[in-house]
Amino acid sequence: MLPLTEKKIALTIKEMESGLGRIRDLSISIGKLSAADWTEFEGPTQYPSLTALRTWDRTLLSRYKPFYMPFCDLCCLCTYGKCDLTGTKKGACGITMPAQQSRTVLLSACIGAATHTSHARELVTYAIKKAGRDCPINPGGNAIGVEAPIIRLVCGEKPEILADLETVLDYCESQITALLAVTHTGQEGDPLDFESKVLHAGMIDHVGMEVADLAQISALGYPKADPDAPLVALGMGTVDTTKPVILVIGHNVPPSVAIIDYLHNENLSDHVEVTGICCTSIDATRYSPRAKIIGPISWQLRYIRSGIPDVIVVDEQCIRTDALAEAEAIHAPFIATSEKNCLGLPDRTNDTADAIVTDLVGGKLAGVLILDPEKAGEVAVRVARTVAPARKNVRASTDPATILEQAAACTQCRLCQRACPNDLKIPQAMKAAGAGDRSLLAGLYEACVGCGKCEQACTKKIPVHSLIVAAAAERIKNEKFVIRTGRGAIQDIEIRNVGGPIVLGEIPGVIGFVGCANYANGGKEVAEMSVEFAKRRYIVCTSGCTAMSIGMYRDEEGKTPYEQFPGSFSAGGIVNVGSCVANAHIAGATIKIASVFARRNLRGNYAEIADYVHNRVGAVGVAWGAMSQKAAAIAAGFWRLGIPVVVGPHGTKYRRMLLGRADHDADWYVHDQRTGEDVYAGPAPEHLFVAAETKEEAMVLIAKLCMRPNDTTRGRAMKLTHYIDLSQRNLGTIPDDIPRYVRTTADIPVTLKGEITRILAQSDWKERPIPDPTLLSRHKPSPPKER
Repeated sequence: MLPLTEKKIALTIKEMESGLGRIRDLSISIGKLSAADWTEFEGPTQYPSLTALRTWDRTLLSRYKPFYMPFCDLCCLCTYGKCDLTGTKKGACGITMPAQQSRTVLLSACIGAATHTSHARELVTYAIKKAGRDCPINPGGNAIGVEAPIIRLVCGEKPEILADLETVLDYCESQITALLAVTHTGQEGDPLDFESKVLHAGMIDHVGMEVADLAQISALGYPKADPDAPLVALGMGTVDTTKPVILVIGHNVPPSVAIIDYLHNENLSDHVEVTGICCTSIDATRYSPRAKIIGPISWQLRYIRSGIPDVIVVDEQCIRTDALAEAEAIHAPFIATSEKNCLGLPDRTNDTADAIVTDLVGGKLAGVLILDPEKAGEVAVRVARTVAPARKNVRASTDPATILEQAAACTQCRLCQRACPNDLKIPQAMKAAGAGDRSLLAGLYEACVGCGKCEQACTKKIPVHSLIVAAAAERIKNEKFVIRTGRGAIQDIEIRNVGGPIVLGEIPGVIGFVGCANYANGGKEVAEMSVEFAKRRYIVCTSGCTAMSIGMYRDEEGKTPYEQFPGSFSAGGIVNVGSCVANAHIAGATIKIASVFARRNLRGNYAEIADYVHNRVGAVGVAWGAMSQKAAAIAAGFWRLGIPVVVGPHGTKYRRMLLGRADHDADWYVHDQRTGEDVYAGPAPEHLFVAAETKEEAMVLIAKLCMRPNDTTRGRAMKLTHYIDLSQRNLGTIPDDIPRYVRTTADIPVTLKGEITRILAQSDWKERPIPDPTLLSRHKPSPPKER
């Protein structure tokens, strides 16, 4: 099908008399983008259905078979249940344990995709209202030629204005509805077909994320693909508590933008602190570098209980559902701003700002729901400025005597430790604190994920989390860091500069550190991993809560990773793309390597591009603190592109991994496009979704998973050098699977030639060819796009 001619008709009627009455200021827009100037051929899967990419999915799943780790042996989703699915038992509807586990994963991925897509719909509507339907999509000006790689790849569309994104969202919403229908009792029954639909949900999630970030970048003037995006304040110690303080929590930035705009318009920007937790804080700093990021999701309890926030404003996603109760405990007025998170509050959207301010300041209401962002922004500022003077006494840390008294009440029942997801030694710390030594209690601060489960378990109702935070008061005062705010997309010139070295293996890999803050041993681990790989000249990308965690540590010279390493998409860079929805730019960068560097057509050409990425682009996602359903959906989008994802130990709670079997040689054959033969390429990458128990194990695994069949001998030697060195440093041994990754003697690192040669001699190793690989058997690439 040839591209149609683009026809857009815009008509504005100022005033008109008709049989229907008098019409004023009527705007009519007719037409749809069809890109007559877009020279890419239309691919086979524009707006793909649930089964359009099933063959590609099953190709991946034949290599990376689901390994199930049931959290529960029962299915409780319908009134037939509870059904015991242990062993070979089936549910009343006939479902098996593997299918039920895959169905549960699909539900999680659908929730995540729905969350991002709904967020995107709200942002597009808001952006159109703010900037107009004809506002150009502009993620980077002349630096960006491929402005929406995921939308181009999946939908076959080349969006130019905000209105073009609405059609894309229509598609996403229809697919999520269909995917949710699949999870109904008596629908899908095959585990692999469930898994294929998980991958489809992940792909849709990535489309939704790209729509969301394109809309807010274009309408709100965020940094546009800027490697030198501003460094902004990070940490509780950066807050000027002499000023009124507003805390924003969530992911949907319009209320935060309204607060910042109101402060600017009233010349109050220097007189009120705007602080944030979770992704809305990153997006607030993208809008105004004056805003301050407190920390990731796990900082909510500690910051609210500090008493510092004078007003708390929440929008949607990743907000503690007891945030209102916590706000009431410190007498901070509370404003909810999303219809997805009303918290039982009275809807005051249609009331005047004066009336709402009066009721909040006077204590008549603890909180309100305001669905108009601008009104919420005005009310938040006015209330904060009014109540702040009277709240100064609330901003007090728990004193040592109180810590001593409350800790002494501990009965050493150990229920808190059993409830703690990280098995922190809380009883021992409480016992020491009760005797006057707070150091053990303060030592728990780093690994605490702020869930508060210890307090729920305590029979004496001791505020355990608060005591941990109070004991670490000196550390909190010094939480003064910087983070490079979200830069957004990757420039085409950056892709051109690194595309060749990445595909050939000479830049050893692209590593995306993403996800939540549910770390087993604190955020320091993810910071240490990012620094280690940046020093080794990998390209490190990050976003969201993980980006915050990376910024919260300093080297010997007192510099954060964002001050140590450049923000460019280049060897040795640490690239913060932005909030959760900006994860699309990490996936988009791998797609753009196929487009900008290799000149492969993107337009509706998903399987070919995913095959290219899987076999040639050494990319790995790392969700070390993965927690939410959104994190599951993000990971699934990377899996469908053939990009492996490593999670921390809590990631096993997602119920299944996608693991390869390196010892099954038949699984690791590719089609060599040069010779037309099927050849053994080795387990590269070995897994598609895998959990690591420790940081040390993860670093070795990440280096191994960056290997690809297309690596040149120089590139493979470089990757093997890092893999072996990291294994020796962290695990004390040379990996025993080295023969599987050495294809010719030229692959052997020069510095390790003697030792590796001896290892090869002790195995049945033989040289094998380096293929021009594809998993699409006898596949002919589409014609390159014209320049």
